[in-house]
This record gives sequence, C-alpha cells and structure tokens, in this order.
Amino acid sequence: MKFIFVTGGVVSSLGKGIAVSSVGRLLKARGIKVNIAKIDPYLQIDAGTMSPYEHGEVFVTEDGGETDLDIGNYERFIDRNLTADNSITTGKIYWNVLKKERRGEYLGKTVQIIPHVTDEIKLHIRELGKGFDVTVVEIGGTVGDIESLPFLEAIRQMKKDEGKENILYIHLSLLPYLKTSGELKTKPTQHSVKELRSIGIQPDALICRTEVPITEKVKNKLSLFCDVEKNAIIEELNAESIYEVPLVFEKEGLGNLITEKLGFGNKTPDLKDWQDFTDRVLHPEKAITVSIVGKYAGMGDAYTSVVQALIHAGAENNVRVRINWIDSEKLETESYKEILDKLRNDGKLDGILVPGGFGKRGIEGKINAIRYARENNIPFLGLCLGLQCAVIEFARNVCNLKNANSTEFDEGTSYPVIDLMPEQKNVKNKGGSMRLGAYPAVLKEDTVVFSLYGKKIISERHRHRYEANPEFVPILQKNGLTISGTSPDGRLIEFIEITRHKFFVATQAHPEFKSRPNNPSPLFNGFVKKAAYRI
Repeated sequence: MKFIFVTGGVVSSLGKGIAVSSVGRLLKARGIKVNIAKIDPYLQIDAGTMSPYEHGEVFVTEDGGETDLDIGNYERFIDRNLTADNSITTGKIYWNVLKKERRGEYLGKTVQIIPHVTDEIKLHIRELGKGFDVTVVEIGGTVGDIESLPFLEAIRQMKKDEGKENILYIHLSLLPYLKTSGELKTKPTQHSVKELRSIGIQPDALICRTEVPITEKVKNKLSLFCDVEKNAIIEELNAESIYEVPLVFEKEGLGNLITEKLGFGNKTPDLKDWQDFTDRVLHPEKAITVSIVGKYAGMGDAYTSVVQALIHAGAENNVRVRINWIDSEKLETESYKEILDKLRNDGKLDGILVPGGFGKRGIEGKINAIRYARENNIPFLGLCLGLQCAVIEFARNVCNLKNANSTEFDEGTSYPVIDLMPEQKNVKNKGGSMRLGAYPAVLKEDTVVFSLYGKKIISERHRHRYEANPEFVPILQKNGLTISGTSPDGRLIEFIEITRHKFFVATQAHPEFKSRPNNPSPLFNGFVKKAAYRI
C-alpha cells in the first residue's frame, strides 16, 4: 500500500480539499486505483451535530455517514462513492481507543497518546488503503494546531512503518503577495515547513497558493530553504473554477512527480473528459439566474453540493447558472412585490430552489418563495426541507388548511402535514439518529420525476427526521398535488410535483450528494434545462 499525506500551513481555507481531490483525479486519470480520506481534528464523532455556520455543509455518504464537505469534493472528483470510514475525526479515534480500554484490550497498559492513539490512527488509515494502489489523506487544519499533533505524529511514523518508497508528503502553503513592494513573500511558507520538519516530517512537494505567478527566483529560494526539489514546487494560481485545478496541477507536472516518486513510472493521463467538462463550465452558450432561498444564504459552504450540482447540470445544458442568494428571513412578508423584488437579480429570475435545513427560522420566507413559484409558473426545485415547505404551502393555500404546518415548527398545529414518524418520536440522542444515507424510492409512471430518472426504482441519499404526514395524502392529491414517488412500502412520500406547472418538483432526499461532473443529478438536470429553455 502507498499513501500520500497532504498538510496545510500558514492559514486555513486555502483549498486543501480541492487540492487533495485534484491529486485523486490525476491518479485516477492514470488508471491508478485511489482512495481518499479526510482527518478532522475536532472531538465530534462526525459532522452531524455541527452548525453550517461552524463547519459548512454536512455531506452524507451512501452508508449514512455525516461527514465534512470535502468528502463530497472527493466523490465528485474521483467519481466514486466513499463511506463513513473515509472521514476520520479525533472523536472517532478516541471513542475507539476508549472502547478498547473498557474491554481490556490493552492488557493493563497505561493508555497514552503514543502509542495507543497513534496506533489507532494508523490502523484506520491502513484499513482504508486495503484494495487500493494509493490512499490520499488530508490532514485538516494547519501545521502547529495542537489538535492535529497526534495525527501528524502518526503519519510521521508511517514512513518508517511502510517504507519511504511508499509514502509521499505534500504541503500546501500560502505565498502572500505584497502590493506595496510588488513581492511574493516566502517567509510564511518557510516557517510552516520549519514547523513541519520540527515534528519530523519533510515535505516531498510544495503546492503554493498564490495570486501571481511564481518566479524562478522565488522557486529557487523555496527549494533552498525548504529543502524541496525545484520541480516539486507546484504553483496554484487562483482559478475561475475548482474543476480547473487538476488541469493546472497536470500542467505543473504534479501527476508525473507523484507517480515517479511512488514507483509507478511515467503513466500517460486520460483527462479528455475532464477537459471537455471544464470547457463547458467556463464557456457556456448562455446564462440563467436561479434564486436559492435558504437560511444560510450568507454562508456559501452550507450549500456546497447544491452549487456543484447546479454547475454539473449547467455544463450538461451549456448554461452558466448564476446564483442569487436569498436569505429566507427577508422574504417573511405578505407583499408579493417585495418578494419578487428580492427574488430577482437585476430583474432576472429563471428558477427558484429551496434547499434543506433545520429549525423554524426563515421558514415562512421559504414558504412565500414557493408560493410565488407555484402561482407564477416559475421553475421550482425543493430539496428535503424544500419538499416539506412545499407541502405546507400547498396545504395552506390550495387545500385551504389554514395554519397547516410541521410539528417541528408548531407542535400544536391543527394540520400537522409534516410530522415525526413513530420510530423518531422516542429518539433521545440527536447524533446519527435521523434517516441517513441511501434509501430506495418507487416512482409513479407518467410523471415528470419518472421521465427524468427513466426508471421505476431509484435511490437517493437522505438526511432528515421529519416526514410528510401520510394522513394528508388524500386531500393533497384531491387538490392537484401529485405524489410521484414513495418508499417501497408506500408509507413515506419521497417526491411530489404539480403536473400542470412548467416545472414544480420536490424531493425528501438530497439528490445533490450524488451529482457528478459529466453525470449530473436527473432532478437538477431537468430543473436547469427547464429554467434555461422553458421547453
């Protein structure tokens, strides 16, 4: 087994996840079987109980893992489903160590960070490497963070354990550009590498985030003071699209550098499909404006997969999807004109999307946006909570069930059109107890949803606790709401639509999690096509 460890320095949010995803794509393009993992040094078992304001989107894997959003980027770039095990947290590692201690597996030894915690980290990483040629592991945070030290020590040890020919260390660092002096400054990177070397890790390659091209002089300086070969200093300029990054790395020679250092030789990559997709992303034929009405509109990372799914569908239809972010709290008004003014961006509005979320804040704004889409024949796509809000809106304004609501927002509502199912009512622990991961659905023929998926039984990933209440299905259907997909036993509503509408579709699932470059989600593809061409 061979391993690539990617660390970060100077500052966070440099795009380490995209760099790791791009490395994975370069390996895949060479026919190398690759796995990718993310280490997050927080104490939670998983990302499921964390606010989007704290950590961005919670990405859900097929097996129901609630993970960091970088796992979603990994899946999209290497086009393969990952699992909950691909997300490693301090909490998960310590939990395993403590369970072993309680079972007496340490034979009375004093349980310590070294060797017991580091051994557990290495065990988890090795398990992920089984069956793969290379496993790429991203170490979250920056070098010097106290939380990351056990993980850095573990990956230091792995070079000795696995053999230096099987380990590659890549360090991602910032090269700040000072406009006053017109210089790229290397000192922050030098200090970051010095910190890494003090731990016992010598990087084999540097990826340098920069706003301006790196001169030969700067490369020579970095090579000298960081003890890294000059050809292993990789320039990463700001890109228009994240999907350009693998192509940038390939041009910089990173793919060949990695394969040669790990003993794979010089393999020719096949990046034609990726190049074609990126060209469509960067040079579309037309542009549309989609308003995303959400609770976390000021936090783009909260909807990472939604944004990427729109990009994938846009590329498929030769369209650039411009996003108009709408804070749903600002739509909590009865004035249609005010709602329209906010929904439009420079007078443009081609579609409305209401994504998932939790809690009461901003719900009435989402419902108002959905009502506007329904009454004005604006293409609409609802995801998870977006379906629940669509059901509430339809019940109130079409079925005349005044004050219909979800018991999540109003426990005493007279018309609980959204409610907890019996199996959820006695749940005490919040973490990991929702309906999570892939669930099948049976689609009704002669519906928009069926035409988009092209088959009767499909599977999408879920992350929710509340469901559309089956008791209200008869009155919803009587008034024109089509239940276009249900759980296999027919008990739970998975998809709804209004057939007389141009495009009004919602799902209880999160189809954005399965959307990929060159293989967009069917629902997003249909939504963007209808918003772009109104056919």
